[in-house]
This record gives sequence, C-alpha cells and structure tokens, in this order.
Amino acid sequence: MNPADDLVILAQQEALLRFPAFDANTAWQLGTLLRNALLARNAGGSIEIALASHVLFACVTPGATPGQADWIRRKRNTVHRFARSSYAIGRTLERDGDTLEARHGLSLTDYAAHGGGFPLFLTGTGCIGSIVLSGLPQRDDHNLVVTAIAEQLDCAIPQLTAAG
Repeated sequence: MNPADDLVILAQQEALLRFPAFDANTAWQLGTLLRNALLARNAGGSIEIALASHVLFACVTPGATPGQADWIRRKRNTVHRFARSSYAIGRTLERDGDTLEARHGLSLTDYAAHGGGFPLFLTGTGCIGSIVLSGLPQRDDHNLVVTAIAEQLDCAIPQLTAAG
C-alpha cells in the first residue's frame, strides 16, 4: 500500500467516475447503494451526498456514532477545497511527509485528509458536489464510495487493494 502506487489508482478513479447528469434521484439511488452496502456489512456508518452544498441524501445505519457527523463535515470540506477525494489528499500528504496544516494552513478541526470523501464530477463541467461516508476504516470508506459510484455509472474502475 505504497502512497505513490495508490495515487495512480486514485487519479484514474477520479478521471473515470463522472456523471452525465446528477440530480436528487441520482443522489437517492447512489445513497441507497451505499446504505445497502453498509447494512450488508452490518456496519454502522453515516452517508451524505451534497450537490452545490445542498444536501440531497443523508442517512445513518444502525451502530453509527454521533462523531461521524463531524468526520463527514471535515471530509466534505476537504473535497470541496481541493476537488479531489479526501483519501487522495491524505495519500499525497503521506507520500510527501506533510500535513494539511503545514502545507495548506488548514486546521484539522475543519478538514480531514482521510478516506471516504469523493467529489461528484459532472462530465464537461467539473466538481459539482460531494459524497461522503464515515464509519469504516478510511481505505474501506473510500473503496465503498467509489464502488457504489462505479455501479451507479455502470463503469469499471481500477480498485485499491483492501487494507490488510
């Protein structure tokens, strides 16, 4: 799980996972995919999908903890700031031996460079929102999100190996 190797895959995922259109129905379908994935794992988690800072889907599964809401907020801030996945930001910082505070002057009370936040890209436009999951180890949060997006888009993507 070398950060440089992961970053190649993360960049490919970000390039491939682009929606031709995105609305409340898309958010509901995507959120439901993620909710069902958490339930299948018997995992307590929190999900938020926002379009232009307007929350279109939010839910928790049994076992979710109140602290997950703050992780969601911090990961969302990171995605919106960089238009990159929160995991890609974290892996970049890890590769470079850097921190959000040192490199960007960002407070950890407001930003998190941990897996689970992913930008919603609209083809031909760019980043229009975010999808954020919290509740699993960060690599699993990321993998669950990109797997659900790929399923929704019916596209194949390179996958990060599971943590182990």
